[in-house]
Amino acid sequence: MTHPETATATISALLDRWADGIRRRDLEQIAAQFTEDALFQGFDPEPAFGRDAVMAYYGKQPVGLTADHTVLHTRELAPGAALGYADVTFRRPDGPVRVHLTVVAVERDGRWLISHYHVSRVL
Repeated sequence: MTHPETATATISALLDRWADGIRRRDLEQIAAQFTEDALFQGFDPEPAFGRDAVMAYYGKQPVGLTADHTVLHTRELAPGAALGYADVTFRRPDGPVRVHLTVVAVERDGRWLISHYHVSRVL
């Protein structure tokens, strides 16, 4: 990856797979977008680690949750590592929640996965 467009396409495709899993409430698909040791900071007060924690987090979210994202900025950090910053709107049955999402993605065995995930609520 040497061009900004490539980093943007990589992060967009990764977030598309993540959002599709959320839309279908497929916890295994959601977790499969993360590394085994991923750091995950959602709205819970403490960070969580790993795919099981990702599945547990999304498993307690309301049925009908969706996530619409727009990638705002990307940067290649090193070969096989990229940073993504996105505007995300989680649509919940009780109303939308807008966040900024930062992810660090790494390439493992030819697949791009999230190794670090952090959301900040936009008020």
